[in-house]
Order: sequence, then structure tokens, then C-alpha cells
Amino acid sequence: MNRVTHHQRLGSGVLIALFDAGVVMVAACAALLLQAGSLDRWAPLAGTHGASLAAGVFFINAASGFYEPDQPRSGRVLFLRTALALLLSLALTYAIFSHLPAEFGQRTDLLAAAMLAVSAVVLRRAYVMLAKANPARGRSRTLIFGSGEAARVVGRTLSSADPDVEIVGYYPGPNEKHPAVPREELLPVGRSLIETAHEHRVDEIVVALTERRAGSMPLRELLDCKLQGMKVCDINSHFERRLGQIRIDYLNAGWLIFGDGFNQGLGRTVVKRAFDIVSASALIVVASPLMLLAALGIKLDSRGPVLYRQERVGLDNKPFQVVKFRSMRADAEEDGKPRWATTGDSRVTRLGRLMRVSRIDELPQLFSVVKGDMSLVGPRPERPYFVGRLTQEIPFYAVRHSVKPGVTGWAQVRYQYGSTVEDSQEKLQYDLFYVKNHSLLLDLKILVETVHVVLTGKGAR
Repeated sequence: MNRVTHHQRLGSGVLIALFDAGVVMVAACAALLLQAGSLDRWAPLAGTHGASLAAGVFFINAASGFYEPDQPRSGRVLFLRTALALLLSLALTYAIFSHLPAEFGQRTDLLAAAMLAVSAVVLRRAYVMLAKANPARGRSRTLIFGSGEAARVVGRTLSSADPDVEIVGYYPGPNEKHPAVPREELLPVGRSLIETAHEHRVDEIVVALTERRAGSMPLRELLDCKLQGMKVCDINSHFERRLGQIRIDYLNAGWLIFGDGFNQGLGRTVVKRAFDIVSASALIVVASPLMLLAALGIKLDSRGPVLYRQERVGLDNKPFQVVKFRSMRADAEEDGKPRWATTGDSRVTRLGRLMRVSRIDELPQLFSVVKGDMSLVGPRPERPYFVGRLTQEIPFYAVRHSVKPGVTGWAQVRYQYGSTVEDSQEKLQYDLFYVKNHSLLLDLKILVETVHVVLTGKGAR
């Protein structure tokens, strides 16, 4: 996988979000200063109003899913999202700019200019989403080399999760006698692999052979395909590049050892730590009124302590105490047996359900970030009881403990809350991707997507 291209893909959502916010702020500040007449007097007002509007539009767009990689394919859904985002953005603009000081001239013109700028940003983002969802745009024609279970997994996942891919068919491997894919989708084997690829105008070949014994891999033909401009990749590289996950079904240690990624050097550690301290401290200041209200509500809603402490496994398998607002009854595990939270869990209090949907119960973990036990972004920390069980049942589970656990993470914005071993295995595939590819750019992308998750209650339990 080309690492530069990979980071460009990861950073696109972040750069788009920053660009949109920057356009709104620049337009609002310019309109204010042009109408003000006195730059010295009104410059601070322009900065605060412009920043407030930019931040508000960013949160509205993020909550509307405008920066999500999986765009809606339904025009009706896109229209409703756009209409709601436009309505909220215009209401916010009116609230910010309709109450300027009385001595400020031309307030009506200023309000109209700000609303025009906000409308342009929201509608442009909707247009880009519509273009991405258009089935007529170019799609990557993909040939899957293999017809067994591995090929079936690749085809099923790509068909459901990646609209950019058109699967032209499955080319059976020499030793695959019992196909697991529909026979009508098998490509004839009378012609060579490279001839078949040319006939179907293939852009990419995914090698997904279940059987890889001697003679199964036509290396010369695969090399010829690559030399003639087709992308050739194995199953793990394909899932990593396309879907942001590392499948463990067919993963081997050699692929992890000899591949790129896993940059855990001093430079990355220092940058990540500095980003954690600055960001978590700022969030604590901003969220402090909300945390005080949550603490008061917990005391009034149910008996028991405000905070809930629990041992979790952190970096290098070292235990630490995670702190959250208590969202369950104080006797939730009176039998002493650890249990995952489930959807509609009866142990959750009335206020606790609201806090879980909005993720308010997670806010005290910001202090753990400042302390150094956690990072703002990383794999979610798990309890020692479950870590011991999952390490035995799921290959490579311990790899996730090579980085600090996070308040939010790649698995949290990519997969719903899980309460089974199977869910943990699915989430591990995203955690492995994060551990292998983590960077400041990826952290920013996860934080942008976390806004959408928090504001929509996606994946709450």
C-alpha cells in the first residue's frame, strides 16, 4: 500500500472540515470588518463572532454526517440531511449576528452576507456528497482471484460496504475445487489470468486464495498484470486500504512484521502526548458546566456515588483506574460477576441512559488523559477479566495494548457497541488498523467523526 496515498485518504475528511470552517470564519470576519468602519474597535468582535459561527457550522455539518466516508445513497436522505443542516446553520447565523451593538451600522446587510456564506458552504458540501453517491461516476473494476471462503468474504464485504467497487467476477485458483461463491459469478478458466483481466478491463486484482500450496499462485501472471498498470494486492492490504480494517480471518504474523506501519517512535509519542494534554484540558474547561450538571443529576436520580471507578487494562497490559460518571445502579454487579453492558440494560438508571446516548458519562476520562493513563484517541480500555478471555479466544488481541487506550477510537466510530466475543473480534480489526497506522491526522479524523457519533447517539447502549 502506498503510504502517502493512504494518509491523503485519511486526512481528506479533516481537511474538508477545516476548509469549510475556515471559509465561514473568513467570510464572517470580512463582512463584519467591511461594515464596521473602525477596524480597531470591531476587530475583536469580528474574531469572536466569526469563530463562533465557524465552530457552530462545523458541529452541524459533522452531526449531519457530511464528513463521514460512507455517504447516503438515497437522494431523499441526502435532501433531508441538507435541509436540516441548512435550517440549523441559518438559525445559528441569525442568533449570532442579529444582536450586534446598536451603533453597529448596516446590520441587515451583514446578516444577509453571513447567511449567504453559510448557505454556500452547506449546499456545496451537499453537492459533493451527491456527486459521490452518483452511481454513474467511475467505479473501480475489481477481479477477485479465488473462489473459496476467503474470496466469498471479500466479495460480500465489498458489495455491502464499498460503492466505489464493481466486482467483475471470481477467477478460481488452480487448487480450489469447491467454490464458495455463486457459480454464475465464476470467470472461465480456459484463458490465462492476464487475458481474463484485459477482457474485463480490470483495474484491480485482489488475491483471496483459501488454498496457497505450491502451484496455487501464478506469480508471473500477477507480475505481468501489475506491470501493465493493474493494482494487485492481497486480502489484508485490500481491506486495510479500502475499509480501514485489518481482517484477522487470514492474518499472519509475517504480514504484520514485514509490512509498514507501527510507528511508535519518540517523535510520534511526544506529539500525541502534547496534543492530548492541550485538547483534553480545553475540553475540560468547555465541558465543566455540563459535568457539574451531570453530577447534580446523578445525586438526585439514584442512590450511590457520582463517579464510578473500575480497573481497566492500559498500555503494555498495565492496569489503571478508569473514572466515569455512574450510569448504572450502585448494585449493578452485586454478585461480583463481570458482565458487558447490553442494549436496553435494566441496570442503567434513567439519567444514565441519557448520559450513555450523549456520551456524557465518558467526560471524567478527560482527567485520565491529562494524567497520562489514557489518550484522547486509541482502543477502548477493557476490564482484566475480559482481556484474559479475549486474548485466549481472539488472535492478536494483545496487539491493541501496544498503545494507550483512548476516550474514543477508530473502532468506536466504525462499529456499533458490542457485547459479545464476536463483536470484540470485529472491533479488534479496526483497533489493529489504528495501532498500525495511527498518526495525528488519523486522530483528528476520528475526533471529527466522533462529533457525529455523539450528536446522533449512534451506537449507544
